[in-house]
Formats: sequence, C-alpha cells, structure tokens
Amino acid sequence: MKLNLKKQRLTILLVFQLIIMTILSLIITKTISKTTREDSIQHMQTITDERAHIIKAYVENAEKTLTYYSKAEQITNLLKNPNDPMRVKKAQEYTENYSADIPDLEGIYVSEWNTHVLAHTNPETVGMITRKDADPLKQLQDAMLAAGDGVYDTGMIISPASGKQIVSMYKAVYDENGDPIGLVGLGIYTEKLINNLNSLKIKGVDEAFYSMINVKDSKYVFNKDSSLVGSTATNRDLKKLCEKFNGQTSADSGYFEYEEKGTDYISTYSYMPEYGWILTIDDTKSEVYSLTKVMRIYMAIFGVAILALIIIFSFINKKQEKVNQKLASTIIKNNKTKESLYTAMFKDVLTDVNNRISFSMDLEEAKASPDTPYYFIMFNINDFSEVNTKHGNDTGDWLLVRTVDILKQVFKKGKIYRTGSDEFVVALQVNDKDTSSTAIIEDAGDAHRRLSATQNTPMGKHKFGFKSSVVKKSGNFNTSVITVLKDIINKEDNAVAGKIGYIDMDKM
Repeated sequence: MKLNLKKQRLTILLVFQLIIMTILSLIITKTISKTTREDSIQHMQTITDERAHIIKAYVENAEKTLTYYSKAEQITNLLKNPNDPMRVKKAQEYTENYSADIPDLEGIYVSEWNTHVLAHTNPETVGMITRKDADPLKQLQDAMLAAGDGVYDTGMIISPASGKQIVSMYKAVYDENGDPIGLVGLGIYTEKLINNLNSLKIKGVDEAFYSMINVKDSKYVFNKDSSLVGSTATNRDLKKLCEKFNGQTSADSGYFEYEEKGTDYISTYSYMPEYGWILTIDDTKSEVYSLTKVMRIYMAIFGVAILALIIIFSFINKKQEKVNQKLASTIIKNNKTKESLYTAMFKDVLTDVNNRISFSMDLEEAKASPDTPYYFIMFNINDFSEVNTKHGNDTGDWLLVRTVDILKQVFKKGKIYRTGSDEFVVALQVNDKDTSSTAIIEDAGDAHRRLSATQNTPMGKHKFGFKSSVVKKSGNFNTSVITVLKDIINKEDNAVAGKIGYIDMDKM
C-alpha cells in the first residue's frame, strides 16, 4: 500500500514536472520565435537603409557635379555674352574636359534661358533648343526658379536621347542682379548604380530583390521586372505608403507583409524625402523567417523529448545554448557586413586612404575660422594611364601606394584622400599664427621632390612626374576645392611639372 502511494506521488510529481516543462517550452518557443522574427526584420531594415544611403550619396554627388560645373568661370562668362565665339569655344573645351572626369555620364551642358544649347558633352547637339514648346519650357523654368540656387532634380527618368534610365537634373544660373541668364543640365546613367546594388549580396536572403517607387505618381523608378519601370504600382500597401509620404519632409522606414501569386512576402522600406522615393527590399516570408521555423522544429523536438524522457533535459539545454550561439554568430556577421559596406563606400581598398565620397562628407562637417584655416594640397600623377601601359598595372599600383606613403611622411597631421584614379588630396588644418602658407608650400615642394625622385619599382628604377597645387580655405566647405585645385594645375601657366600653384580662396 505504501509502495503504491509512493508510486502515485512519483507519478503526480512527474506529471507536474511535465506540465511545467511543457508550459516553459511553449513560452520559450514563442519568445524565441518573436525575437528571431524581430531580428530578421531589423536585419533587412538595416540593409534597406544602407542601400537608400548609397542611392542618396549617388544622386547628391551628381548634384554637386552639376553645381561645380555651373560655377565654372568658362560657363558664367559664356552666359554673360553667349554670342562671343571665343567664350563659346572655351566653354565647349571646358565642358568636354570636365565630362571626362564624370563616371557614367550621359551628358552635361549649358544653355541660354530659352534652352538654346551653347556647349555640350556631345558637340553635335550644340545649337539645338531642347524645350521648343512654351508649356514644357515654362514648367522647367518655374521649377528651377523655385529651387533658387539649388538643383532642380527631376529624378530617375528614361532619357529620350539614349532610351536608358538616367538621373536627370537642372540648375539655373543667375547674373549679378539675381536674374536668370541661363541653365545647366546633367544626365547620369543609373545602370551602374543598380548593378552595384544587386552585387551587394544579403547573406541569408538570397531571394531578395529591390524596387523603388516615386510617391508623387506611384510609378516604379526601378524594379526586378524591367518592364514595370515607369508603370503604376498595383500593390495596395505601396499605394498607401505613397499617399502617406507624398509631401512628407521627414525620412521614415518600416515593413509590411503581402501575398502575391500564392506566395507570402515581407517588404522593408526606406523613404527618401529629398527625392520623394521609397526604396524597398522584398523577400519571401519563408526565407525571412527560416530561422524561426528551425527554432520551432528544435523546440518541438525538445518538447517530445521532455514528454518521452525527462532525464534528457540537460541535453536539450545544451542544444538551446548552441542555438543561442548561432544567433550571436548571426549578429556578429551582420556587424561585419555593416563594416564591409562602410569600407566599400568610404575607403580606397588599394591605398587604404579615404575616397572622394568620404572627402565630400568630411568637408560638409568641417568648419574653420580664419585663425585655423584648412590647406588642401593636390598631387596629380602625370600620364598615369601611360605608366600602367608601359610598366604594367603592378607598377601602377605600387606607385599609388608609394605616393600615399610619402604623403604620410611629409604631412604627418594631414588627412589623405584619393579623389581620382591618379590624384590625391591632403587636408590639413593649422593654426595660422604658427604655420604660414609659405611653410605649407615648402612642405608640398618637399613631397613633390620625393615623389619625383628616382624610385626602385618592381620593374626597376624609374622616375614619375607629378603636378601639385595648394588651396587655403576657412569657413564652410564643399568639394569645389577640388575643382579649384584642378584648375590651378590645368592652367597653362602652371602646367610645368614641379611648379606648385597656390590660391587663398578666402580672398576670391
């Protein structure tokens, strides 16, 4: 009797333990599933925001390129007297030279206020009037005037000239009285941008695809199905987002779920108010939540194991620890992915110095008083393409790395940027009381002598030519300093290698 009573008590205890463990298992399963889902969505949202930043940086760089072009002396002089053949010739030469440094360019041009083209990347279009009808011309002029001294961005469109998708933008040019005397226009192909986005693989979501939509008309800017570009979106959630964000001036992000052709999808989005675009990354719900399903399977197995035999509870705990380690590893990999994206965007891989995008962003944040100005020193390798052709790419790569090493030795407190394939810029902030422009130019001369000296390259001893220029600037900054540095180097009087031109931009 006592033995049966003990068995009953043991049975009750075991049943009670099973109930407790089952409840705990269900709670754990629900909690982990929820956390895993949130992590998966957050991972996709992070990737979406990063891709949106790449697109914004791409467009902003194009806007800056057009702004610098509009402020060039050859362009403003031409618009003041568009009938002067000499000014027309200089503007055309400048336009063709300037175009050579712009990647993925369809065309850049300057025209009179009535869109009569005066200079163009493609010379055969000079003399044409791009807006012959009064209404389209008035719409363009009003939009540029509304933008003031900024850029009127028409967005991503299909070019009527090339039939390809481009980023299209315009900017008005004003005279001393503030009246418009002309305009400049720019078209940049988007194909490379889209290819770059597609090449950035998202680990764990191989079926993901990009879309971008204009909130003003709910039409696709780009889509995995190229035939849908320019067509109106049919997805109800996207339409609601377009209605919500149309006219909104603040950025926003989030996600939604939808079903299409029997498949469930999750879409994370990032709204770019500067251009009125919504970038989305879509993936199948099964892939996004694949880790959640794995977790549920594990916990189901654990529950069955608990019901079958309580003594394997310790084994289940060990399995749970492994799953947690897997989650931690996923988070670490995500952080490494972010670091890799940052390096790809802002670093030059070969020389390990910052690139032109980083230069633009650093300048926007930099400020300097007249007592603590910045000096910008440019070093340009003469005929760098010929170096690669004559001596090989290994020698060319060696020369780029060697150039950075010498600049680091001379300008120990400066920050070095590779702003072009064959050019480097050193940014150096100094105390004007302790360091004069003469001292900076002397340091530039010292660096130039070292760079121009005979070098022991992988292909033997060789000498390489360099051109240099120096600019002083305080106050607010933008990348127009690069244009000024290039203009100094390219001026005929300063074209001799070794002669270092200098301009104080505060006195311009």
